[in-house]
Amino acid sequence: MPLIRRIPKRGFNNAVFTTRYAPVNLDSLDIFTDGSKIDEATLRAKGVVKGEWEGVKLLGGGKLKSKNLVLEVHAASASAKTALEAAGGKLTLLKK
Repeated sequence: MPLIRRIPKRGFNNAVFTTRYAPVNLDSLDIFTDGSKIDEATLRAKGVVKGEWEGVKLLGGGKLKSKNLVLEVHAASASAKTALEAAGGKLTLLKK
């Protein structure tokens, strides 16, 4: 058997250093009233975000029915940002 197949394959793995965000889709924000200010603490209080995460990421899944929402999240997709701004909302990105 060749030497390369006999040696164990170990080494550097970058997965240890990734940032894990809690995914939040646009349609899950419909439980909030129009004009609400939403951050990670309010999302956890309503049960939208559960578990151990290093931040919250807003994703563009679904339709946003609430208007004028003010969001403070750690990351957001481009489609979620445009959909939120089209509904009259404001997005603030937080730093880690």
